[in-house]
Amino acid sequence: MKKNGLTISVVFEAQSANFGEGMGNISSLKQLSRGDGNSYTYISRQALRYSIVKQLAWDQGDNKKLLFAQGSGEKTVIQFSPEATISEYPEIDLFGYMKTRKGKTGGAETRNAVARLSHAISLESYKADTDFLTNKGLADRIGSANSIAQSENHKSYYAYTLTIDLDRIGVERDKSGKITEEIPNAEKAKRVGDLLNVIKLLYRDIRGRRENLSPIFVIGGVYETKNPYFADRIKLYKGKLDISKIIGAMTVDEDSEKNTAVGYLSGAFANDADIYDKLKPVSVREFFDGLKKEVGDYYA
Repeated sequence: MKKNGLTISVVFEAQSANFGEGMGNISSLKQLSRGDGNSYTYISRQALRYSIVKQLAWDQGDNKKLLFAQGSGEKTVIQFSPEATISEYPEIDLFGYMKTRKGKTGGAETRNAVARLSHAISLESYKADTDFLTNKGLADRIGSANSIAQSENHKSYYAYTLTIDLDRIGVERDKSGKITEEIPNAEKAKRVGDLLNVIKLLYRDIRGRRENLSPIFVIGGVYETKNPYFADRIKLYKGKLDISKIIGAMTVDEDSEKNTAVGYLSGAFANDADIYDKLKPVSVREFFDGLKKEVGDYYA
């Protein structure tokens, strides 16, 4: 079998990086509850994608050709244009699309995502910390009163997973499976490389802050099996990475055991010595350089 399934799981540290709908003057973080009785905040995959697209400047092209508004008033829906192609727009090549043509029967045209992101879920539970905010500085300048706003606050390590089907990058097929469009292999490698470069240096602008979402720990590789080996396998206990669970996932079969690499920012976790002894990590930069080389070899 040919190695064409790329998957990496990333750990980063950030604070209050994705809010949901608030009530009144309260801003609530996106969060979920688990059976252990704890709540965990998360950064949605849509928010991660938004930051990736912004950082790659894929939203700076001819958006009137890429997107269009269908419907009117409150029923307006923004969709990808039926004329937008994967050769022209890397965003829909990697992240997929749904296109509808007015008056056309037979359903929408869809492309499943080739690069899939999971939510980034906190590895430390949320304890309902709240920040109280005012506009006192501005109010004092005009001698006015102002109300107090409340914002949920959580600083934690987060983990998410990216998977890419390398054999589907830059290839468009019709419903019968026939190839209708394909870009050169060099461009395929560039698109994956650009995405990996952004993941390595990812950040998120939110509420006047720039949160660093770049990896302090990353694990994965290019595999024969398209399995997100390390999704939901990264756990943290009192500042220590759960190495045994990671090794269990790494050694689940020969493919994962042979083709997995680890990148690590020294000093990030309390059990540094064990991480270096049992996982043999390289630097985060070396990890991504090695991954991009494998991608280049695949498309060569």
